[in-house]
Amino acid sequence: MPSFEQVKQSLESAGQAHVLQFWPELCEEERDVFLEELAQLDLKGLKDHCEAAAKAAASPPDSLDQHIEPIPPEFIGSVKKSGRDSLEEWERRGLLEISENCVGVLLLAGGQGTRLGVQYPKGMYNVGLPSGKTLYQIQAERIRKIQELADSKHGSKCTVPWYIMTSEFTLGPTETFFKENNYFGLEPTNIIMFEQRMIPAVTFDGKVILKDKGKIAMAPDGNGGLYQALVDNKVLEDMKKRGVKYLHVYCVDNILVKMADPVFIGFCVSKGADCGAKVVEKAYPTEPVGVVCRVRGVSQVVEYSEVQPQTAELRGPGGELVYSAGNICNHCFTRSFLQDVAEKYKDQLKQHVALKKVPFVDAQGVQVKPSKSNGIKMEKFVFDVFPFSRNFVAFEVVREDEFSPLKNADGSVTDNPTTARNSLLAQHCRWATSAGATLLDEYGNPLPLPSVSADGSLPAQCEISPLVSYFGEGLEQLLKGRTLHTPFVLDEKQAKKLQAQ
Repeated sequence: MPSFEQVKQSLESAGQAHVLQFWPELCEEERDVFLEELAQLDLKGLKDHCEAAAKAAASPPDSLDQHIEPIPPEFIGSVKKSGRDSLEEWERRGLLEISENCVGVLLLAGGQGTRLGVQYPKGMYNVGLPSGKTLYQIQAERIRKIQELADSKHGSKCTVPWYIMTSEFTLGPTETFFKENNYFGLEPTNIIMFEQRMIPAVTFDGKVILKDKGKIAMAPDGNGGLYQALVDNKVLEDMKKRGVKYLHVYCVDNILVKMADPVFIGFCVSKGADCGAKVVEKAYPTEPVGVVCRVRGVSQVVEYSEVQPQTAELRGPGGELVYSAGNICNHCFTRSFLQDVAEKYKDQLKQHVALKKVPFVDAQGVQVKPSKSNGIKMEKFVFDVFPFSRNFVAFEVVREDEFSPLKNADGSVTDNPTTARNSLLAQHCRWATSAGATLLDEYGNPLPLPSVSADGSLPAQCEISPLVSYFGEGLEQLLKGRTLHTPFVLDEKQAKKLQAQ
């Protein structure tokens, strides 16, 4: 480990000498811990990082209106527009790859649940389903079910390994949570957790922020930190050893995510794609989501702030939005593409600016919780590798079936626990009624097809365990002709009871 004098010199060279202003006030143990933290920083790159952050925050985003075009139709698949034969063929191909142990899933779970109002990882959040299941449990059970479906079809005994990228904030609590819940029925050796790097938050004039007298304010380097983390933690080597060829990569907060979706994987494999993105049709022109499109002929995600409103509102001959492919952070990569990114491209990824309220200690050493943004966190995004793809494809899915993110606390207009819970319950009500069941309310009156009312409440509470059905399949034999009094939870125990009747 470098000496105090070496670290001090490096900080001075980077214009960050203020970091040691409280050094005389620290006890021996605090100094040792702080010195170790400072030694782990890229002190040589610190100056460039701070200058780049300050410059980026001061620069307005470029307008790309003159350079963008939609993804050509031949590179797009769609749940709504592709023929049934194609969808079934893609599903067959995906299940075959899963049965041969060629598919893994990779979860981006480095962020805390701060916007949700909790201090623990988002995956541990319970949105208030009748079953009380957390996001992690729902996702684990979907992995178990897709393994079972592939095994049933191909007579295999397959494994879909689950790679979980955490951060300094989320690794410990996530490990403990999985252990306490017996890994939700999955084999512990097939759940591989690893940490992404942390980088310093800086002020608008490029100074590293002190969180405490002996601690720098650090933040995960965005979900695009994945590519460095794959190298740091030898994750690609693990994938190769297991024979994984295709990775389904997704964000923790989407309650409707289809783990290792065989249709999406089969589509990407059949197209020979090294990189694929699921998209949903934008709800309205100015919806604040990135759009998957091409810029100067290269596939990428353009943020909503990078185009003018008149471009966002462009419509085609049928009245459809020209730029409608909303990015939902749900991707398929080949392992060989990730290897290329790790070896050649990861240092070329674009840096994005996030303005944050970062707690700090002032010049007098007093703890301050700012009421407005005071710091810059530089982030890389997982989709920033799209331009390096040799064969990029997009796959359009139905929002109501596959995308309902949990980002904000209840009280926010969208993407909160209530909207996430209702999205899942509404989907399960659709599955039950499609299978031939009649849903009754608490007074025994038949309920219409589920729709969310103005106050966000659902007329019917029907929850179907992923261990019973992955995506609505297999329910007709259980539910056809039945009358279900809600709230109704169809778990494995209940399914066996119905089968026996």
